[in-house]
Amino acid sequence: MLTQEIKELFEKQASLYDFTNTFLSFGLDYIWRKRVAQSLCLPGDARVADIATGTAEVAIHIANQNPKAKIVGLDFSPNMLKLGNKKIHKFHYKNIFLLSGDATTLPFPKNSFDALTIVFGIRNIINRELALKEFYSVLKPQGQLIIMEFGFPEMPLFRSLYLFYFNHLLPWVGNRLVSSDHAYTYLRDSVRKFPAPEKFMETLRSVGFKKIQRLSFTGGIVDLFKAFKE
Repeated sequence: MLTQEIKELFEKQASLYDFTNTFLSFGLDYIWRKRVAQSLCLPGDARVADIATGTAEVAIHIANQNPKAKIVGLDFSPNMLKLGNKKIHKFHYKNIFLLSGDATTLPFPKNSFDALTIVFGIRNIINRELALKEFYSVLKPQGQLIIMEFGFPEMPLFRSLYLFYFNHLLPWVGNRLVSSDHAYTYLRDSVRKFPAPEKFMETLRSVGFKKIQRLSFTGGIVDLFKAFKE
């Protein structure tokens, strides 16, 4: 898919995005996003960028964990951001700010954030290396990058069961929930095409990140990559 096609897909599915994520993950998506917030080690007055923020779920988790931090969420889908702003206003978050933008041309000065997060979004960026270079640029020295993305279990039995669900049931059920012919087929295919963890970690190294770690959750269904700018 081209970037514009991916954007249109998210624009159309925005109203059901949170519901389908929770339904199809059996509620685990809440736990995964919370783990991202818990993985951050921040000073009290930290500045955090949440890229591909969607409906601001991760930004809200970060705000709950770090009430004095200033969090900026960026996404390319205005409809997603509208829903995110509704949550922010409903629950009176004064330290979360959302804006529309492109992950490959971030509208931020160099060395301006203590941390940057992107959750289930990096695989949707066509020019991934360019985006990672942007992430590196806007982080402060010693700033931390947290990326969470879908993976595949390694244990044979669990892997077989999960692959049956992921390859067949998830796209079939997901597409019907959102009345689409291809929304969750795209999700499945984009996860399949994402690089293996070792290869992705090598890409992180190639743009300058150090101290790269990988943590797996829920038997390998999701991977969390943590890296630092020197």
